[in-house]
Amino acid sequence: MTAALTMAGPVGQAVPMGEVPDPQVPEKAKRRTYPAKYKRDILAEYEACDRDGKGALLRREGLYTSLISAWREQRDKAVLEALGRPSGAAPASPVEKEAARLRKENQRLTAELDTARKVIEIQGKLSALLEQFSTGSSTSSEKP
Repeated sequence: MTAALTMAGPVGQAVPMGEVPDPQVPEKAKRRTYPAKYKRDILAEYEACDRDGKGALLRREGLYTSLISAWREQRDKAVLEALGRPSGAAPASPVEKEAARLRKENQRLTAELDTARKVIEIQGKLSALLEQFSTGSSTSSEKP
């Protein structure tokens, strides 16, 4: 014998499946994001733990070792980039960038000018010394 449900109101299983969301499955998976401070703190704690402590930390936070590896790479890359950057704040506007470029070029050209002046000074001294030798040797060859 088959019985058909003809109830008008939502009671028990008579509610259509489309109206009741499944509480176990989210509608759309959301990617977790972690702030930099959290990553730094977890890395420090992870590196301070022994093998069993690392597993417990990962379980407690719901993380995977691949995330730890990726965060380490991010940290190391950021450190290398930071060490490679010149100190001070970077110029923000295009005008400031151009001014910084011109200052750097001015410093380079000033250094080249100083080098050129030293070379000219040495050439002048060498020329005077060679002139002394040539006049001194011509005077000494005429006297004997």
